[in-house]
Amino acid sequence: MEVVFSLEEIDNVAQLILDQNPNKVILFNGNMGVGKTTLIKCLSQNLGVKGNTSSPTFSLVNEYQTNDNQIIYHFDCYRLKTEVEALDMGIDEYLYSGNWCFIEWPDKIESLIPEKCSTLNIEILPNGFRKLIYK
Repeated sequence: MEVVFSLEEIDNVAQLILDQNPNKVILFNGNMGVGKTTLIKCLSQNLGVKGNTSSPTFSLVNEYQTNDNQIIYHFDCYRLKTEVEALDMGIDEYLYSGNWCFIEWPDKIESLIPEKCSTLNIEILPNGFRKLIYK
């Protein structure tokens, strides 16, 4: 699936992604400032998270709970230097928990990613719109 959208339409795009029945581990690829965290916030809200969501840049992982008791783990792997750091924090337990795992900068933990995952590639177009490719 490929979609071009403005940031004002990001809630609709989040629902469109969920309508595709993605794997529970979703990889978010894109340059800094492209809107990965914003899209994760919208996906989390569409799944029923009522509280605040934020980027886990310094904590590496944030946990959110939906109104029907699903768990969402939001990872920001940007600051990781090695995959060993991710293993030390127990990332494999999160990834194979059966819960939602939204991962920013997944290239930092490439060999740890489960085979069954969905991938979102996001880029900013010259007109300020975003182009998302879902695989």
